[in-house]
Formats: sequence, structure tokens, C-alpha cells
Amino acid sequence: MKRVGRGVSVPFVWSVSFRWLGLACALALGLGLGWRQFDVWVERTELLPTLTETSTEVLDRNGQILRVYPVEDGIWRMGLSLDQVDPRFLEMLIAYEDRRFWSHSGVDVLALARAAGQALRHGRVVSGGSTLTMQLARLLEDGPTGRWSGKLRQIRLALALERRLSKTEILALYLTHAPYGGNVEGVRAAAYVWFGKEPRRLTPAEAALLVALPQAPEGRRPDRAPEAAKAARAQVLKRMVASGVLSLEDGSSASRASLPKVMAGMPRLAPHLADRLRLEMPGVRRLSLTVDAELQTRMERLMQAAAQRAGDRLSAAMIVADHQSGEILASVGSPGYANQGRQGFVDMTQALRSPGSTLKPLVYGLAFDQGLVHPETLIHDGPVDFEGYAPQNFDGVFRGDLRVREALQLSLNIPVVKLTRELGPPQVMAGLRRGGASPHLPGGAPGLAISLGGVGLSLQDLVQLYAGLAAGGQGAELRVLGSTAKVERPRMISDVAAWHLGDILRDLTPPPGGRAGSLAYKTGTSYGHRDAWAVGWDGRHVIGIWMGRADGTPVPGAFGGDLAAPVLFEAFGLLKPDFEALPPPPAATLILSAAELPPPLRRFRARDAVFEPAGDAPQLLFPPDGARLALEGQSLPLKLRGGQAPFVVLADGRPVLKGVQSRELEIPSPGLGFSDLVVVDAAGRSARVAIQIE
Repeated sequence: MKRVGRGVSVPFVWSVSFRWLGLACALALGLGLGWRQFDVWVERTELLPTLTETSTEVLDRNGQILRVYPVEDGIWRMGLSLDQVDPRFLEMLIAYEDRRFWSHSGVDVLALARAAGQALRHGRVVSGGSTLTMQLARLLEDGPTGRWSGKLRQIRLALALERRLSKTEILALYLTHAPYGGNVEGVRAAAYVWFGKEPRRLTPAEAALLVALPQAPEGRRPDRAPEAAKAARAQVLKRMVASGVLSLEDGSSASRASLPKVMAGMPRLAPHLADRLRLEMPGVRRLSLTVDAELQTRMERLMQAAAQRAGDRLSAAMIVADHQSGEILASVGSPGYANQGRQGFVDMTQALRSPGSTLKPLVYGLAFDQGLVHPETLIHDGPVDFEGYAPQNFDGVFRGDLRVREALQLSLNIPVVKLTRELGPPQVMAGLRRGGASPHLPGGAPGLAISLGGVGLSLQDLVQLYAGLAAGGQGAELRVLGSTAKVERPRMISDVAAWHLGDILRDLTPPPGGRAGSLAYKTGTSYGHRDAWAVGWDGRHVIGIWMGRADGTPVPGAFGGDLAAPVLFEAFGLLKPDFEALPPPPAATLILSAAELPPPLRRFRARDAVFEPAGDAPQLLFPPDGARLALEGQSLPLKLRGGQAPFVVLADGRPVLKGVQSRELEIPSPGLGFSDLVVVDAAGRSARVAIQIE
């Protein structure tokens, strides 16, 4: 048999070129049959679906990728618009693959003729004649191209695509489906797995590799065939320099650039949060969050380091929020999503755990509003027994008389249980719910132990609660979806009570290295040392930390102050360089020493003294309890009976009148909405009503 050139047989030459000649003849035949018949032939083409499933993407507040999910068949295929792609990459792709793309109608007859001629001359396929539209047709139908009948079918589909889609739509579809090795389809997914970034920021070297890869996605993979990848990239760069797309200097520099050695994973920031939202919103392909990707990265690293320092099997979780807007800026569910030893797959921002002493500030705030105590009120810390319930302080020590301020700072148990008894556990539970928490009781009615952590709360519940305290007693609903509007929670406590809490808690001694007076914060440790907590705020942000074991087993020797508080201060340091000052006291704040307080507030009295139902105890005749009043800017009249003058009148926990002798008086309107009015007489007895101003 006669050979041609470098050992290529004549029959082989003809077989290689036959496909191209057959295609040319088919096109000529189509033209010969007449344009009308040809037009009908193309028009009747049944188009395959072009809206192929793309990956669900979770984005941060700036549009940066947090998490990407593969489609059902395990393919990474990300949605795409051309403005997400580097214009120079598009120019290189078209110059290399289909330089008449913008002008042809789906088939480039000149390219087909050139490919056929080169095949005849060289005895092998030197260049393809397929346009980008024809390549898209092949990708959509996933059919063979080796036989001329398959190529003819793609020509017909390409012509139909050009009639029904714009050029930009065709190019975007191609860049969504083009293969880039392994289970990666589309240039956005390829840019992430090979270079860890969006395709709008490609270098010439990176762009050249992504132009070359789809022609042989497995044979040119840089992690498995680096030499083939390098040669293919060099070929693209050479042609780009020759066509003037790249300068000689840029082409030379790009050819020396290193190739990626591994296929990197897709971004996986805030994985627990992303998983939860994806389950809650199935079918939504693009979730834009309030989370900040850079802050999320820093906080995830911090929690990994904190858990490693704390010991084996320990998990940790964190939420960072803006308490003015309600936006969650970072959410870390565990120290490592795939860390089996720490059960990292469990989202500990949502797990119900005992909050320990972290609920004590709420109890004190409610007590301030009810006129039970003031921060300077004396309260006795000594043995108590409430129908068989005898709480103890964590260290077993009784401190006798001390100020309420000190009792909260020392996180003593007995004083807060006394206040819980006076308020009533249902009142505390109502305060929790008004603050946005969803408390869970193991069973039965709430008891006095709820103020010591005898209720189930999640970290998100606790951060929501403290966001309300930080925002002056009425905060915004925490939100993580960027599309949701700010929603104010109902008022939990008065702004005066909230300010007192911040003033008390910012005087806590900080952990080593922490700046004194910079944060108002509270720690907590649950029964059996199962949970260590620290929650704190400054003038803008609130952060909550939980540490413990995901399975709920004890961590001997773990305390919130030792384990979680240092992480809280570290987190604020990573959030911003300087803390923002807490707000000044509201105008109605009563800032006095214990000796200057009204007599009923100088010392805390138990229920049988404060609410003694004696015949001469003060009573509020008007307004009656539950009244709804339309004041229209007028003052509110009060009528009293009984009691011993002088009287103190409090509205929503704020003293509005002192030293009152008369039993008929007026006070300024408390404002629209619900209000609590309390009148305390000289003997410490009180009357209380709840009203609504309309």
C-alpha cells in the first residue's frame, strides 16, 4: 500500500478528510434543494432544554461566594452571565475557537473548508471546523462527533440555536456547560477549582489554560498531565500574540507562569448556616446573606484555634451581629465542619443548651422596671428555702448585705432567685419571648431555677436576647438574608433598665489581655460544666460564644469566665480595631447612691413586705389594670387610695414623680403602646397596673 508523508496511508487520509468533505457536500446539497426547504428543515429542529440545572450559591453581603452546592449528578456547574467573566478571556476564547463567532449564523463554512483542506494535506485533523455554537449543540445533546452524521446533526441544532437565542445567550450557555476536567463544568466553576477565584479576575496565563482545557479536559488537566497542559496553554498564548490579542511581553510572561498542581475545593464558609437556609428555601439558586466573608473566615479560624486550645472533643460556636440593624455578620456552627472528633457536623448555634447564668441580666432588668430594686439597692445574700428549693451560690459562700450591682457582677444565685420569685417565673419567660428567644422547658411549668439556667436556649436565642439589651431594651430581629427588612422586636425592658445593665456589666474584670470597661459582658456555666458561655456588646455589635461538647457530656473544670470569655474579647479584636462606646444614660435614669434612693428602694423587701395586701395598702383607682386610654398628647391622671405618703410613681421602671403627698395627680404620658405603672408608698408597699396608650 502506498504511503504518504510520515507513514500515513492514502486510505487513512481519505477517511480523515471524508467527514469534512461530506459536511461540505451536505451543506451544498441543502443549498441546492432551495432556501425554503432548508429553512423549514432548520425551523423544525427540536431544541433540547437549555436551562440546565446549576449549583445553588450562597453569597455574602458583598456578593462573594460563601458556599456552592453541586447539582444532583455531582457536577459543579455554576450559573453565569457574561459580565462575570474577564473580557480578555472572552476575546481570547473567540480568537482561538471561533473568530467569526459574532458574524456567522451558527456554522462557519470557511472554517469547515479550511479544516477539510488541512486534513487532506496533512493526513490528520489539524484544526476543527466547529463553531462555538456547534460545540454548544454537542454539549447540550451530549452526542458523538466522530461521524459526519453526528456533525450534521450538530450543524442543524447550531443553526436553530442561532435563530432562537442571541449571541450573548449562546456564549453564556457555552461557558456554563464547557468541560474543564473531572466533575467541573463551566468557566466559573473552573476558575474556582483551578484558581480559587471568580473568572472576572483571570490573568493571561489562567485565561489561556481555561481556553485550552475544554478541547481535552482530561488529557490536559494540570494536576494529572502538567506537560500536556503547559503545551496546550503555550499554543493558545502563541496564537494570541500572533493575532494581537496579547502583547509579546504579556504572552512571554504568561508562558512562564506556574500551573495549578491540585484541583482545589469549592468555597465552604458558614457551612452550617448555608445548609440550614438551603433546606428552608429549596429550589432557590442564589442566596444572598448579611454575612461578611472575610469576617467569617477570621472567626472560623479563631474558633478552630480556641477549640484546639480547650482540648480534645470540644466544640465551639459563635454568632456576631450588629445589634442596631439586626444583621448577622458571622455564624460559626463548630470548629470544623468535617471534624468528626469534635462532631463538627452539629450546628451548635441552634442546639438547645442550658444558658447557665447568662439569663441573670434579664431578671435584674425586669426587676428594675417593676420598681423592685435599683442597682444601688441593698439585697441580702444568705440561706433561703422556697418550699423546698434552697439555691446555693456557685462557691457555697454567703456574702450578707450587698448592692444589687455587686450581686450581678459576682453572678450570685440567691439574690437573682429572690427577684425571680418576686417577678414570678412566667414573667421571666414572657420577657424571654419578648426578647426574641424561644425557651424550651424540659416539662411542666417554669420554676425559680429558670434564672440559673433551668431552661433550654440556643446560642442564637441568647444573642438575640442580648442584642435587645444592647439596643436599649428593644432590638431588631436578627436576620441573615440580605433581602429581608429590619423588624423591631417588642420592647423587652425599658431603656433605663437596659442602660443600668450595660453600666453594671462593663465594670466586670476582663480576662487577661482584655481592655477594662470596653465591653458589657456576662459569662455562664451550666450545671455539671456542660456548657461555657460568654456574651457581650459594645455600642454597635454583640457577640455570643458557646463552648462545650456537642454530645452534652460534662467538661470538668470548664467555666464560662475561663474558657469562653477570652475568646469573646479575641473575637471583638478581630471584628474591629477599636470598641465603640456604650450609649450615655437616658434622661430619666436615676443615678443615686443607696442613701439617696427613695426609702422603698434602699433595701429589697420580699413579696410579703412589698406586696402586702393590708387594708391600707396603696391602690390605683384610675387607671384600672388593663385600661386602654386615648390621651392625644395629654398628661395621664392618677387616682390613689390608701397607702402612706409620700409616694413614688414609676412608669416602665423609671421614676416620674417623687415625694408626692396628694392622691390625685398627673404624670406625663408614657407614650403609645403598653406601659407598666407602679406606685410605692413610704412603707414600701406598692400598687401596679398595666395599661395601653392609643
